[in-house]
Amino acid sequence: QVQLVESGGGLVQAGGSLRLSCAASGRTFSGYNMVWFRQAPGKERLFVAAISWTGDSTYYVDSVKGRFTISRDSAKNTVYLQMNSLRPEDTAVYYCAAGRKMITTPTYDYWGQGTQVTVSS
Repeated sequence: QVQLVESGGGLVQAGGSLRLSCAASGRTFSGYNMVWFRQAPGKERLFVAAISWTGDSTYYVDSVKGRFTISRDSAKNTVYLQMNSLRPEDTAVYYCAAGRKMITTPTYDYWGQGTQVTVSS
């Protein structure tokens, strides 16, 4: 069975940092793009960052550019999201997803269960 599991969320003060991890099991995700989305209460699930399967191409939503970094370790089937200079508006449940096409809409083939990130002021 294919499974994506996020971890690393928590409570942090504004200006702090967190690193999220998304570990894949059940298969190798070679050839898949890995993407992070987030969803705040009462809001739609929105794109945050993406990385190509080779790791040589990344994309970020404007609001996180310069603060967040997406990376992957293919040997571990794991994608990371390093989040620095966190702001209260970053508070959301963060989800990782995998798919063969890199798109910014939440229509990916595989999803994790989500991890809560809360940024206090």
